[in-house]
Amino acid sequence: MLWLAAWAGFAALRIGLQRPVAEAFGITALLAMLWAVRHGGTPMRRMIMALGFPLSWVLAAGVVPLPPAWVWGLLLLAVLALYPWRAWRDAPLFPTPPDALLGLAAVIWLPPRARVLDAGCGAGDGLRALERVFPDAELYGVERAWPLAMLARLRSPVGARVRPGDFWSEDWSRYDLIYLFQRPETMPRAAAKAAAEMRAGSWLVSLEFAVPDWPAHATLVCPDGRPLWVYAVGESHAPAAAARA
Repeated sequence: MLWLAAWAGFAALRIGLQRPVAEAFGITALLAMLWAVRHGGTPMRRMIMALGFPLSWVLAAGVVPLPPAWVWGLLLLAVLALYPWRAWRDAPLFPTPPDALLGLAAVIWLPPRARVLDAGCGAGDGLRALERVFPDAELYGVERAWPLAMLARLRSPVGARVRPGDFWSEDWSRYDLIYLFQRPETMPRAAAKAAAEMRAGSWLVSLEFAVPDWPAHATLVCPDGRPLWVYAVGESHAPAAAARA
């Protein structure tokens, strides 16, 4: 919406008010950047909002030569393969840092051969981080984008089972722990699914983004400063977890 508003403002200045190109571009780009900084939220979102109009204007004005049409077609196919249409409501590719989960085993308890799901496993970074914490667990990964799922199979720990699919359609009751690295907008949906399907004695773990209105069993601070939210589903394992801690 900001990109469209910026182009409409540029057209109004350039065509309606007959302002010079440089002046119309400068005013529009400055206003768009100020709006992005004020309302963008996260740094990444601010950058995407702020740079959309200037970059598209540079390409449209012919400042830099455009590639052939088939190149844009290949780029579109690559984007659709990495981010299928239904996945646009979920998080983009957020790799889990290798040491992000190292303190997790100190605050929760899992049974031997526990089933652990990385919901939206991307390229497999989360599975590798989980294997460092729970080396005897049965690791599973579900990823909607098939190129990322194939890459995750190659990069995941030995024995991890990764498949392409929709983790929102996965039955979470089969797992002892669900790991998420999503975005704030999808956490209410994850909470509703966890409450409806996960059994007492299981765990929901979210990197960086909290579950609204859920009391956290523990909150860890990763080496890079991001929080790791740990939620207990039910009360049956609270004494065991306390003893473990």
